[in-house]
Amino acid sequence: MTVKQISVFVENKPNSMSKFTDVLSANNIDMRALSLAEAADFGVVRVIVDDVYNAMQVIKDAGYICSATKVLAVAIPDEPGGLNSVLAVLSEAQINVEYMYAFAGKNDGKAIMIIQAEDLEAAEGILQRGGFQQAEIEGI
Repeated sequence: MTVKQISVFVENKPNSMSKFTDVLSANNIDMRALSLAEAADFGVVRVIVDDVYNAMQVIKDAGYICSATKVLAVAIPDEPGGLNSVLAVLSEAQINVEYMYAFAGKNDGKAIMIIQAEDLEAAEGILQRGGFQQAEIEGI
């Protein structure tokens, strides 16, 4: 249920995201999911890509500060209340969700949510026991 996510610090100014995605594009790295959280001077780009090792190398070579972490990729029912069913299972187990974002794509009629939790291993086990499955992400 876990996948590797790359977090990258990007300056919060015009053209910064374009320059970052230029690096990925020029190196034939395909993004599967992306989240951008901003602060006053910088943003944190969280990205799921098809080739984590190569992406980390080219991102670092381009001068960015980045790190790779595990996150959950959960297939959830693509219907009203689908996300709530995942969050209810985690809430019942007292597992804090630190952040999450949606994945652009479908997985056999299910939506895909990327989740980072305070205790990732516990969250993964709880969700598996709750009947939730790992999302299949093409190329990963």
